[in-house]
Amino acid sequence: MTTAAASVADLRLVPPPSERLRAPSDRPQLLHTTRAPFTGEPLAELTLTSPAGVTAAFAVAREAQRAWAARSLADRAAVFLRFHDLVLTRQSEVLDLIQLETGKARKHAFEEVADVAIVARHYARSARRHLRTRRRRGIFPVATRADELRHPKGVVGIVSPWNYPLTLAVSDAVPAFIAGNAVVLKPDTQTALTALWARRTLVEAGLPEALWQIVLGDGPVIGPAVVEQADYVSFTGSTAVGRRIAEQCAARLVGCSLELGGKNAFIVLDDAPLDRAAEAAVRACFSSAGQLCISMERLLVSEDVYDAFLDRFLQRVRAMRLGAGLDFSADMGSLASEQQLETVRRHVDDARAKGATVLTGGRHRPDIGPLFYEPTVLTGVTPDMAVCADETFGPVVSVSPFRADDEAVARANDSVFGLNAAVWTSNLARGRRIAAAIQAGTVNVNEAYGAAWGSADAPMGGMKNSGLGRRHGAEGVLKYTEAQTIATQRFLGLGAPPRVSDEQWTRILTGALRAMKVTGLR
Repeated sequence: MTTAAASVADLRLVPPPSERLRAPSDRPQLLHTTRAPFTGEPLAELTLTSPAGVTAAFAVAREAQRAWAARSLADRAAVFLRFHDLVLTRQSEVLDLIQLETGKARKHAFEEVADVAIVARHYARSARRHLRTRRRRGIFPVATRADELRHPKGVVGIVSPWNYPLTLAVSDAVPAFIAGNAVVLKPDTQTALTALWARRTLVEAGLPEALWQIVLGDGPVIGPAVVEQADYVSFTGSTAVGRRIAEQCAARLVGCSLELGGKNAFIVLDDAPLDRAAEAAVRACFSSAGQLCISMERLLVSEDVYDAFLDRFLQRVRAMRLGAGLDFSADMGSLASEQQLETVRRHVDDARAKGATVLTGGRHRPDIGPLFYEPTVLTGVTPDMAVCADETFGPVVSVSPFRADDEAVARANDSVFGLNAAVWTSNLARGRRIAAAIQAGTVNVNEAYGAAWGSADAPMGGMKNSGLGRRHGAEGVLKYTEAQTIATQRFLGLGAPPRVSDEQWTRILTGALRAMKVTGLR
């Protein structure tokens, strides 16, 4: 191997044994077997990275980063326009991998393909606007020139989860690369094949092979090594782990962005288009079997339309098709792990035991596959139930009525999380007004999550316990840079000129400051 990065040679596809591939090595290697959620059968054997291997990956990335940063911005950006085309052309390959590794339905896997293409195209075309040297106003008009420059951080560490393995491995890396950085990525081992496919495809598009290092292993084993050596850290995952990463970064005075948990609310106002809202609610709650940070786990519906909306929603939920095919035949796929299945079962069973009503669903479906669970709708959920406030991260949603708009906003905000929300109404001005009162990083009016997620020119992230920083928008690329100001003084200055006393110069400067306020110069 020519770099320290994991590659397709670092895995062994199983079965058949005759086609297994080993990474060359002169020492024993620790292997990890992943399993397909659809069937529980072995999927691949991965060569795991040691903490020393993480250090080696950073060394290779740092060397590659210097040459990459020296290339023109236009040259760097062109790689990602080629990558955009390759992802769309070869989407069937990666759709298969995403389904095999996560168990999600194919139409939900396509959301990742679309997202990666959008982000690659957006930053390839907008990077110059964000990263160019900018003239800023100096302390003295004419006498002072101030320039703002943007330099790459160096090597960015990205820790990505299993639920959106293409999106979360690539979409945060794209602006980091375009800004001139290298990346060391630690994807979840369950979804490493998707990350490796993305790296291979991006290298084919022109990215230097050494620039993107992928290290594989359990988070507690190699995650701290990634965080400890990165010049900036991007993390998507649980709030508990995000706090630990923030502490580790703070100790080193290194920046980080964290997209963490959510308990997102979907508000249906009394004038909402009910058929559209009900259709969107199905997608909002059950995309990727609810294993989406920005999916909805709380439906808040105006009491004036509660029954009418609920009828429409339940009809659609009960008609959903569950399936494990590598095609578009299923409306919802499987959960990704036994751990997620256990959380879903525990939340639903606890709610039932404490008096909630299961309107539909509520059953594990091993007849379809080991990790399938029916899309589930609950009513009568109370604060003493785990499903009320804790993130389920599965195909479970509670529904309840409200009387007034203020009540809906207060209940949406009654959460330690603030990631995403939705408001449905026929009055768009009303919808935007209510959206502005919701404490969430993104709020969609008459959409579930796609409007905000897909608008790559606008920032996306969480408030409260849902995280720090933003992906997308200007911040999505500027966070991977160091700002530098170069100020050039042509004449004058804060010091008194010759033959002018400090007292006289102070009076002159005082007058100048007052004049600038009056004239509006500064």
